[in-house]
Amino acid sequence: MFIYEKKLQYPVRIKNPNPRLAAIVISQYGGPDGELGASLRYLSQRYSMPFDELKGLLTDIGTEELGHLEMVGAIVHQLTRNLKECQMKDSAFAPYFVDHTVGVYPTAASGFPWTAASMAVKGDPITDLTEDLAAEQKARTTYDNILRLSDDPDVNDVIKFLREREIVHFQRFGEAIELLREKLDRKNVYYMNPALGR
Repeated sequence: MFIYEKKLQYPVRIKNPNPRLAAIVISQYGGPDGELGASLRYLSQRYSMPFDELKGLLTDIGTEELGHLEMVGAIVHQLTRNLKECQMKDSAFAPYFVDHTVGVYPTAASGFPWTAASMAVKGDPITDLTEDLAAEQKARTTYDNILRLSDDPDVNDVIKFLREREIVHFQRFGEAIELLREKLDRKNVYYMNPALGR
């Protein structure tokens, strides 16, 4: 069961509208390495994780990623509220505006809509945790790229917070792989998916 707290994990207070920047930041909402995919990846992987501590870790991080999704959505919303007509016509934002006006829609900056094909859930704990390490690094890289393109200090403040959380998650998944290996070694087994009867 999830309990929704009516506040963001970190405050988002964007003063100046900037649809061009919103068209870039949206990638962390619904792009291939964004927060939507991360949250669903981890919350789905937890079901086949054989140890409670690791299920708990995936649940905790997956839930936090839902909070990050909300933060990125708030950035995009605040960057696109109260736009002037000339801002709506900005060539970087106009294609998005045609399809979604100023709604927050899960898509990549390239315009490709979110798809579950961008995430992996294999049911093997080593494979899934290794995928999670890569996912966190890819998200960190996307945040780095946003920081390279953004000159808005309000946006950059939130993006830096989110980037740091990706680093923490990467470390936690690294620790999880070590814990998994220790547990498997203690049992003196090579893990195979129990659903396959091996």
